[in-house]
Amino acid sequence: MTLMDIMLTENYISNMPDFMYELLPVLVLFGALFVFLVIGLPIAFAIGFSSLLTIFLNFPIDKAAVLTSQKLLGGLDNFGLLALPFFIFAGNLMNSGGIAKRLINFAMLLGGKLPGALCHVNVIANMMFGSLSGSATASAAAVGGLMGPLQDEKKYPKGFSSAVNIASCPTGLLIPPSNVLILYALVSTSSVQYLFLAGYIPGIIMGLCVMLGVYIFGRRYGVPNEKITLDQPVMKTIIDAVPSLMMLVIIMGGIVGGVFTATEASAIAVVYSLILGFIYREIKIKDLSKVVLDSVVITAIVLFMISTSSAMSWAMAYSDIPAFIANFVLNFSDNPIAILILINIIFLVVGTFMDMSPAILIFTPIMLPIAAFIGMDPIHFGIMMVFNLSIGICTPPVGTALFVGCSVSGTKLGEVIPKLIPLYVLIIVGLTVVVAFPSLTMWLPRLAGYTG
Repeated sequence: MTLMDIMLTENYISNMPDFMYELLPVLVLFGALFVFLVIGLPIAFAIGFSSLLTIFLNFPIDKAAVLTSQKLLGGLDNFGLLALPFFIFAGNLMNSGGIAKRLINFAMLLGGKLPGALCHVNVIANMMFGSLSGSATASAAAVGGLMGPLQDEKKYPKGFSSAVNIASCPTGLLIPPSNVLILYALVSTSSVQYLFLAGYIPGIIMGLCVMLGVYIFGRRYGVPNEKITLDQPVMKTIIDAVPSLMMLVIIMGGIVGGVFTATEASAIAVVYSLILGFIYREIKIKDLSKVVLDSVVITAIVLFMISTSSAMSWAMAYSDIPAFIANFVLNFSDNPIAILILINIIFLVVGTFMDMSPAILIFTPIMLPIAAFIGMDPIHFGIMMVFNLSIGICTPPVGTALFVGCSVSGTKLGEVIPKLIPLYVLIIVGLTVVVAFPSLTMWLPRLAGYTG
């Protein structure tokens, strides 16, 4: 007997209007997910159990359990997922391999002459290291950990410096190679190659918005109006940074040139990061076991989340939840601009309460058909979605980058959040520009031959 049969037998829904029958799966799925999250259940388990309950609406409990198990395993049966553990491992190797320190020195060459130099250097370093590691939290920890003592020495305000580090660390989620863009590509069946190319300009725009915030608000919050000079020769700084920057050239050049796939590129990134770590003498053989273990734990968490999200996607598709939500959004307005604004608001709210990976896995199948209906390209939509959700990882209550950034700098949330708000406003202005002018996102992919 299904859950629907039980509810009919008990006369819970016999007098329910027809539209409520369509709404019931939505209420069960998202209502159960909300309740499980509120009581503190880990998000992967919350997704899995709420999916099981939704499937139970239409199947007996034994068949619902079997179907859920099949979808959990089937969600991982994808060769493209191999890229994730490799890029996670490469990011951890970079975090331990001295790459961040050399990129910060190089960033000082680029931003050291600007007023409030160390804040600008922080943003530029996050853009470079975040793009290499593919992780906002790794970037916030590595760059923030190295910049913090330098900023303390120069009497930079801790709250604002921490806010700048937190606001700029998600730039690496847009600037490739990016794990979340790979995840979106798998869910939407978009090209990783063109998604990677599309992320460059929006990622740079996000970083420039934070730098503009430093310029506008820095003096108000007590940022010193000073410039910095390096303690070492310029050529040595460049030579030290070139091997790290070459990783981007090798990976992106190989993917765009068709030399290797994104999955193969992830393995090359691991080998290259390991070689650099040994050359820089920052990684020892005895350290590798800890790096491997950390990578395995993170990979297990991500893959389990992907598997439970696959079960949720199937449950939504079987219950016609995407069609129901699409009809609701399209009935809200027939104006494409109004629909686009509504989608962005939904993503901003979702990003505040949900981590990026499950948000992409859950909401891509729901929102992508709506975007296609109003004529939005899936590549542009993916960049817009990641840009929105990137803001969410810097906001309470779930913002991982926010908590890591505060932990690294030793500042309290109440000290950092007021300084983050004006930076958020500027980043949302940057998001508006990216959404309103698709050519900014699509220029590089079309230059590389994209015809979608």
